[in-house]
Amino acid sequence: MIDLYYWPTPNGKKVTILLEEAAIPYNMIPLNIGQGDQFADTFLKIGPNNRMPAIVDNAPKGGGEPVSVFESGAILMYLAEKAGKFFPQDVRGKASVTQWVIWQMANQGPKLGEAGHFRRLGETQGDQSYAVRRFTDEANRLYGVMNNQLYHHRYIAGGDYTIADMASYPWCIGWKLQGQDIEEFKHVKRWMDELAERPAVQRGMAVGSDLSIDPSKLSKEEQDRIRKLLYNQRARPAPG
Repeated sequence: MIDLYYWPTPNGKKVTILLEEAAIPYNMIPLNIGQGDQFADTFLKIGPNNRMPAIVDNAPKGGGEPVSVFESGAILMYLAEKAGKFFPQDVRGKASVTQWVIWQMANQGPKLGEAGHFRRLGETQGDQSYAVRRFTDEANRLYGVMNNQLYHHRYIAGGDYTIADMASYPWCIGWKLQGQDIEEFKHVKRWMDELAERPAVQRGMAVGSDLSIDPSKLSKEEQDRIRKLLYNQRARPAPG
């Protein structure tokens, strides 16, 4: 059984899609990032970067003590290897999937996240026009990278559906909030439409839908509290 520490964000949904696709039993443990659950000492033993998702595999291959893994890309690789699915282990196949998972972790996720962040922020924290333009343009560039790859291949890493697709798909759902027009990227749109029809993708994307909170319905005081909690974090002192 996998214990999944989760909140319904794109990074969390990568993992639930894989768990559903591979039919791996799991126990979803809500980690309310708006309430600061990610900073609890008990969670930091599993996720030292105070971010979700994180997992604990209570029955790892080969037996022994439970294995904990943090960082969504590392979790995808770990679980796919455990299941023997969606992550080829031949030299060329593994290299192709790995590079696109790392691309998603280092480029697509952070830059699309920043585009959404600054576009939501507006001018409540002063003039954000440069940041909005910077990350909206970078998001556009990254959609172009995907579009060109998907022109040549059915899926992101080649001819087979893999964890590279599962990693990128949840981030593409928010294209409108990222200031993009999906019609500009017809190969990405074709790929998104195909993945959206997969029952396991639908189940994975729906996990925790009852946990989602619409920030616009919160009081200004609560919005300010969450913003203060999540933004402008600094180093956590070492215990000694």
